[in-house]
Amino acid sequence: MIKSPSSPIRTVIVGVGNCASSLIQGVSYCRALGDEAVGVSFPDLAGYTPANVELVAGFDVDSRKVGKTLGEAAFAAPNCTEQFHTDLAEQTGPVLRGPDLDGVAAHMLANPEDRSFRLSSENALSKEEIVAKLKELEAEIMIIFLPVGSQKAVEFYVECALEAGVAVVNGIPVFIASHPVWADKFRAAGIPILGDDFKAQMGATVLHRTLANLAEMRGVEIDRTYQLNVGGNTDFLNMSENARLANKRESKTEAVQSAMEERLHENDIRIGPSDYVPWLNDRKVAYVRLEGRLFGGARTNIEVRLDVEDSPNAAAEALVAIRLARIARDRGLSGPITEASAFLFKHPPEQIEDTDAHDVVLRFVNEAS
Repeated sequence: MIKSPSSPIRTVIVGVGNCASSLIQGVSYCRALGDEAVGVSFPDLAGYTPANVELVAGFDVDSRKVGKTLGEAAFAAPNCTEQFHTDLAEQTGPVLRGPDLDGVAAHMLANPEDRSFRLSSENALSKEEIVAKLKELEAEIMIIFLPVGSQKAVEFYVECALEAGVAVVNGIPVFIASHPVWADKFRAAGIPILGDDFKAQMGATVLHRTLANLAEMRGVEIDRTYQLNVGGNTDFLNMSENARLANKRESKTEAVQSAMEERLHENDIRIGPSDYVPWLNDRKVAYVRLEGRLFGGARTNIEVRLDVEDSPNAAAEALVAIRLARIARDRGLSGPITEASAFLFKHPPEQIEDTDAHDVVLRFVNEAS
């Protein structure tokens, strides 16, 4: 049944970390300020605004969040993102105890800092209990913000969503929307999925792709490039274990490679998280360099330093993806929603140049209006 665009978009969050904190704040911020809210991507999508997003529950493993409301958990350690909207009294959805699986890296438990996890002593909900809870909550959208490298955990929650009939927005680099086996599962279930791995609103990947596109447009030959990122949040601490990084590097690298006129040799491109600097908190600092040749082979180099608050940068696009997922549900679409994924994600089912992808999103939305 197609619902009115004025109806709430009932959404659950998997992983109530920094990105979730910014999303929780962002929903209340947009409701409080309306048209005066700053930096809102796509304020209206087929009648849906960010204020339509209703966060009904979250799943986490940390004792400082489990059993709390989403409003309370948003500012609980180890979260360290900027607090741009602190009145979260309306965010009463419960944070429920999910399973650990591989969502918790061993070094995140052994680390004595507050950035480490403190596992809740509550029993984790089983798959059957989570499916039942999703149905009880009448959840429509599940957004996944688990730590990078959480392959088994993401697949577990995706299976729960499939059984409960809940659309998925996969914000992390575990390949679901872009994986043919999972894509077929969503088609068979009649459920849409968007993903994988958010491009931030104004992040290093978007900047890097833009520079690569500019070089191509101006006839510049790019010979080699890197993007080195450092940060101080739990995401960077988690990614200090190199084994959890394979998909992240692939996702970020492919996002840039796809913007090149000719793919670079793997030795000439290096992209990904580089180090954890605790005092940066939720700031991410990215260093982007491109080396190339102008007319006649004349040398040119580009060096850029980008400094951003990491989690609001992702939450802005999450508010777009949730609304697009609801539009897809309204239209009875299933499987990967390519038109809604290319602009928002680093590793979508189909890579599209950003300017074109922006137009594709608008066409997709206008078809639903």
